[in-house]
Amino acid sequence: MKKLLPYLAALLFSWLWVPSLLAQQKTISGKVTDNKGNPIPNATVTVEKTNRGTMTDAAGQFSLEVPENSNLVISYTGFRNQVIPAAKLASGSQVTLVEDVAKLDEVVVTGLATSLKRRNLANAVVSISSNELNGVAPAQTFDAALNGKIPGAYINANTGAPGGGLSVKLRGVTSVYGNTQPLYVVDGVFVDNTATSAGINTVTGAASTGATSTQDNPSSRIADIRAEDIENVEILKGASAAAIYGSKAAGGVIIITTKRGKQGRTRVNISQDLGVISARKLLGVRKFDADKAASLSSDPATSEALRQQFIAAEAAGKIYDYEKEVYGNKGFARNTTLSLNGGSEKTGFFFSASQKAEDGIVKRTGYRNTSLRLNLDHKLTDNIKIGIATNYINSSADRSLTGNDNAGVTLGIALSSTPGFAELHPDENGKYPNNTFAASNPLQTVALMRNNESVNRFLTGLTLDATLQKSDRSTTRFIGRGGFDFYQLETNALFPAELQFQTVNKGTSMQGNTQNLNTNFILSLVNQFRAGEQLNLTTSAGITQEKGDYNNLLNVATQVITDQSNVSQAGALSATQFRTKFQNSGFFIQEEALIRDGITVTGGVRFDQSSNNGDASKYYAYPKAGLSVNLTRLNVIKQGVVEDFKLRAAYGQANNTPAYGSKFTSMVVSNIQGYPGSLVNIQRGNPDIKPEKQTELETGFDIAFLGGKLGLSATYYNKKIYDFLMLAGLPASSGFSTQWTNAGDLQNQGVEIGINAKPVSNRKVNWNTSVNFWLNRSKVTKLTVPSTPLGSFGYVLGTYQIEEGKSATQLVGLNGQGVGVLGDAEPDFQMNSYNEVTFFNKLSLRFLLHWKKGGENVNLTSMQNDFGGTSADYDDVTNDKGLPDGVYRIMQVGSTAEVFVKDASYFRVREIALYYNFGTIPSIKFVKGLRVGASLNNYITITNYKAYDPEVSNFGTGFSSGIDVLPYPASKRATFHISIDF
Repeated sequence: MKKLLPYLAALLFSWLWVPSLLAQQKTISGKVTDNKGNPIPNATVTVEKTNRGTMTDAAGQFSLEVPENSNLVISYTGFRNQVIPAAKLASGSQVTLVEDVAKLDEVVVTGLATSLKRRNLANAVVSISSNELNGVAPAQTFDAALNGKIPGAYINANTGAPGGGLSVKLRGVTSVYGNTQPLYVVDGVFVDNTATSAGINTVTGAASTGATSTQDNPSSRIADIRAEDIENVEILKGASAAAIYGSKAAGGVIIITTKRGKQGRTRVNISQDLGVISARKLLGVRKFDADKAASLSSDPATSEALRQQFIAAEAAGKIYDYEKEVYGNKGFARNTTLSLNGGSEKTGFFFSASQKAEDGIVKRTGYRNTSLRLNLDHKLTDNIKIGIATNYINSSADRSLTGNDNAGVTLGIALSSTPGFAELHPDENGKYPNNTFAASNPLQTVALMRNNESVNRFLTGLTLDATLQKSDRSTTRFIGRGGFDFYQLETNALFPAELQFQTVNKGTSMQGNTQNLNTNFILSLVNQFRAGEQLNLTTSAGITQEKGDYNNLLNVATQVITDQSNVSQAGALSATQFRTKFQNSGFFIQEEALIRDGITVTGGVRFDQSSNNGDASKYYAYPKAGLSVNLTRLNVIKQGVVEDFKLRAAYGQANNTPAYGSKFTSMVVSNIQGYPGSLVNIQRGNPDIKPEKQTELETGFDIAFLGGKLGLSATYYNKKIYDFLMLAGLPASSGFSTQWTNAGDLQNQGVEIGINAKPVSNRKVNWNTSVNFWLNRSKVTKLTVPSTPLGSFGYVLGTYQIEEGKSATQLVGLNGQGVGVLGDAEPDFQMNSYNEVTFFNKLSLRFLLHWKKGGENVNLTSMQNDFGGTSADYDDVTNDKGLPDGVYRIMQVGSTAEVFVKDASYFRVREIALYYNFGTIPSIKFVKGLRVGASLNNYITITNYKAYDPEVSNFGTGFSSGIDVLPYPASKRATFHISIDF
């Protein structure tokens, strides 16, 4: 400590030092516009190398007192900074900003309380603007709106059911049994993204884990957030960028900033979207004749009965396409939004009220989201600013019954074995016949069952920014951020006794109630110190804390009284409760040095502890460091064709805490002759369990050409995960079956390349484009437990297997000669391209392209249809045995799984839209702007993958994505848009 005293004293002196002499002052005024002459409100005007500044008003005007012989820096998001000598500006001068295509001057988050221009950044950080997120062809939910837009991400839909549910992995596999999803931060609030099961496994028997299962296709809670309210999204993919956010950031961080009030008159916007939703693709059904109908059974008597059943149905004109009846419906979608945005010099506000309502492609399914948001910012004094962001969300999703199933009751499984000549429609009294080909009648299931998920959610974020000290050389600020995320989730699933598959249970009602409260705060001190003409220092330090309290109660009632849904109106009732609590605490310090406006050096360390660790009191240290060298700013490379050239490297560590309760041996309930008690669980706790540790080194370069009209970025990363978590088997002699353990290490290496360009720019046409390429390769470098299949259905059908020296996402299975590698879920590479072409500053064509090359799924959708004898290509003959393809594929079961592990490559036009901006309407003075448009979402997909969609993850958001078992089919949408400004 004594050694630090001189440094601390010098630093304190520098904070408090105020120059005694001030240069002679003059007042400068002017107007800031874009290259089309439109005023730019809220542009920042500062005196270079000082903290003096102001912002432009609604008309783009500014006025500022500045020292003579100084320079003014004028900046605004999306435009390049202008540095102009004050002496050259006369009162009333007009300053024109040029669009920043290469995003050199974009400000990017570098810590919990600091930010940096992209031209000086040591990390590769992705930014998605509101226009890219929601301004082309809006998706149903926020997580779906991210799909295809994040270089370095692998995103799969768990299901196409209304209400969302996506699996997002950034830069490969970060955990096997731990959390694989990124941390979502909305206005400083750490948002919960738990997927809560509705207990449908009770009916489907999809897994052996009782009432809950990842195969219940629950939605992810990040889907609640409205994309329309978001101003910007930043994705911190690597440990070097995310390390400062602590243990919940091992999978990366997605920072969401919602819209804020802007100075000027109150601006009112009303927007309305109207659309039609349909299935992206139907598989088709087998075309039967009498002989094919007879072939569905090998029993002679049954075969003849099937022949006669088909003949009678054909004569009566009752041959049906049940897939089309169930999944071929058109859904109507509407989305209405009202927003108000305005403020004075001291106070800004943003308010929005919106409702989205969409029908699903299955009858009696759909999604509704109602949201109210109020964001307020107020300047108490010149040195103290406060902000609050509040959001109330009410959502409801009817998700039907789809996916994996061991009881034959889900829609897809029942349809897979039901031929078109079966009669499933109700009679004149509304009574549905039993389906003699399956355990359920899918038309009856759609008409009578209910599977609803409803949410009431409150999000509140608070910010306090207080300037404690300020001089021309130094500024010290206290920044406090925090808030809470509370939601109540109710799941309501009802299967009345009339359903064919309720013969035994006589009606089943499942009602779940989940309450979740997450709170967090970040308290930081930040000092910005100009040590000299060539050195600027930013020092930050602070403390953080996150708490979570999750309480899920699920009641399952059977023998439910007819026309009743209350679980109390039943003959039998069972209840399960799952509760988790955690507290993560940490403190950090970070130093950023900007040398000669060309070299940026960053170093920091975070100390973390978690109640989930084996030793809850122990702090683990996670350092980070970064270096960027801008060769053009340092005049190593003269500006010309190459305007900006930056080399960068960054290193960081992060961690992922063990699963809740893994250090304890829990107790399970016992009931012997009516006497309740507790028994020791067969899963043993591990008091020595440690967090997974992640280290990452990334290097790269960024180049801007041709006056910033062309930008190139390239990144290589090497991410290593140590002590990854697994459930390991134990010898029977231990008295236990499994135990959580730190089982080994794995590695991810990858490349990310991005190009931003403005190929055309003139008075008639402006074209902005971006192209990104990325790939990842993983490898298990150490494994201390036996290698076993996991995450699917074993070697017979294809499965994942963690194996030392092999890819962490390899798919293995029978190959005709034993067990071998059949594929890999990780794509060979991915590419995307976002484009916006504007004609005469009025008509705008926007589109997003996405190409995924390689990456296999375990496609059991086709297998189920083959086994049921209903595949559309069942009778095709393309194999060398001369057999019907359906018969040939069935014959492979038990000898090879190669027919199930299939390439899931695709090329997709994710979004395409045409918008026209009318601007002001002279005849209607109170209308300040009018825009109309039409868009298509997921309408065009080119793929050889034979199932509903190559983006699928039947087993939820965890490690084992890409498992395809007759999910709710993916949708496409066509939408008309109108937006009016007042």
